[in-house]
Amino acid sequence: MSLTHVAAGVQAASEPNPLVPKLPEIILVLIVFVALWYLIAKFVAPRFEQTFAQRRDAIEGGIARAEAAQAEAQAALAQYQRQLAAARAEAAQIRENARAEAQRIVEELRTQAQEESARIIARGEEQLASQRGAVVRELRGEIGSLAVELSEKIVDQRLSDDAQVRATVDAFLADLEQRDSADTGAGSST
Repeated sequence: MSLTHVAAGVQAASEPNPLVPKLPEIILVLIVFVALWYLIAKFVAPRFEQTFAQRRDAIEGGIARAEAAQAEAQAALAQYQRQLAAARAEAAQIRENARAEAQRIVEELRTQAQEESARIIARGEEQLASQRGAVVRELRGEIGSLAVELSEKIVDQRLSDDAQVRATVDAFLADLEQRDSADTGAGSST
């Protein structure tokens, strides 16, 4: 090597290297670094941790509250469905009881109506039988008196002449019709 190179190397060794820091600078940087680390560790990091914990609690708490609210809503829905099913069953039972009661009432009314109808028919038959008996007695009395009257008219006339007997019977029947129409006219006018 040449002397110039060596002289340049010595001269370079005596000049400070700009890339290598000096000891007081290193100590100062370390003191500032430790002070910043202490301040961050003491004041900033706990704030970050506290904020992070609050957010985590809020999120987890919100999820927990939402799950609890959902579970509560599910329980309320299940209870509502049970109550609705019970109410429907009760309504069906009430309808069935009402139908049965209505059927029972209809049967009772039908039985009462049949009994009343039978009683009315029996009473009507009794009245009809008694009226028939009265009419038969009355007719027997009238027939008897009419037979006597007819006999008297026939006896007054000759019995040998058929034409005369027929004429007498016809006259008697015409007389009966006149009496009947007079009785009917008098009965309808009253």
